[in-house]
Amino acid sequence: MSSLEKAVWQLVRGDELLGQIVIENADLAWHFGRFLPEPAFAEVQPLFDEELALVDSGLDDNYDPWERVHERITASMSLVSPRGPVPEFLLHIQGGEAWFRCSDQPFDED
Repeated sequence: MSSLEKAVWQLVRGDELLGQIVIENADLAWHFGRFLPEPAFAEVQPLFDEELALVDSGLDDNYDPWERVHERITASMSLVSPRGPVPEFLLHIQGGEAWFRCSDQPFDED
């Protein structure tokens, strides 16, 4: 088991904990884990549902709707690793599962 597995990451909005992600696996840039929501997550869950529905739709080379939802997520929430907040992240949450990638630098726009 790598040192990353079983680490606990947090999804926060300001000082409010929205949920925790217990990492179970990592594959290249993606991390996968169990999502343990807090009651406050119910307020933001529709954003994650919409984001994933847009991804599942295939986007057909029109990323604008997805980018608007993603921006709402990243503008209002932070992903916090065991070492502290990450400046850039792409997070999907579905039920009790979460998968994400993150970076200390902005993602490429391409």
